[in-house]
Amino acid sequence: MSRDLPPLNALRAFEATARLNSVSQAAEQLNVTHGAVSRQIKVLEEHLGVSLFVKEGRGLKLTDAGVRLRDASSEAFDRLRNVCTELTQSHSDAPFVLGCSGSLLARWFIPRLGRLKADLPDLRLHLSAGEGDLDPRRSGLDAWLVFAEPPWPTDMQVYELASERIGPVLSPRYVHYPQLCQAPASALLGEPLLHTTSRPQAWPSWAQQSAINVGDLKYGQGFEHLYYLLEAAVAGLGVAIAPEPLVAEDLRAGRLTAPWGFKQTPAQLALWVPKRVADGRARQLAQWLKAELAQD
Repeated sequence: MSRDLPPLNALRAFEATARLNSVSQAAEQLNVTHGAVSRQIKVLEEHLGVSLFVKEGRGLKLTDAGVRLRDASSEAFDRLRNVCTELTQSHSDAPFVLGCSGSLLARWFIPRLGRLKADLPDLRLHLSAGEGDLDPRRSGLDAWLVFAEPPWPTDMQVYELASERIGPVLSPRYVHYPQLCQAPASALLGEPLLHTTSRPQAWPSWAQQSAINVGDLKYGQGFEHLYYLLEAAVAGLGVAIAPEPLVAEDLRAGRLTAPWGFKQTPAQLALWVPKRVADGRARQLAQWLKAELAQD
């Protein structure tokens, strides 16, 4: 006998008939004809190689095999109904929890929350800020927005949103701004560069692409996180380096300038979604994020 499960429609027809003890009532509940239910029961009996019902007067009576299958199928369908109800309620009631770094949250996401709510009014988004401690695999986190380099982990659905572009930025308030804003990128070799321990590779990566000897870079004040680094740059304390999206608002407002532009790195800004999260909201959010980044 085949080890495959019988067709689902045949099991549904049998379960309803056995539960209601009536082919006609089963057909009404399943919104099909009396003949369709009878045919599905016959398909199931042929698949299993046993009789499930015998005629008794004008009605039907379950065989011993039918009783066993009724009990098993009723329990299975009850569990499926309960789980589907829980999932539906969870999907509609629970917010979609998105993790990202504090700098990305403060400098890029929060200024766009108004547009997000206007464009996706049905998306209940909860933002969870963190740095290296965020893990999209942890319970309670539905997705993670992060700058990272491929290859991507196999247990994640990764939506690539935009290539990372980084560049030096400084404020017009910086004491050497008048000289630097007209100078080539090599002029930065004479400056104590602001840097962050969370992105130590940023300055070397930019220098290599700018044909500048990495060993000639001089580092000044360091900061634990990128958010503080950029606040220091806005305050005129030195030259910082940052991903373009995180300084877009500052550049538009004139709080920061990027005299040497931005250079692409191997990294991507991507939305990581655990494959266990079968949720269309992630795809919807990824599409919105990609459109916003393209607009920037």
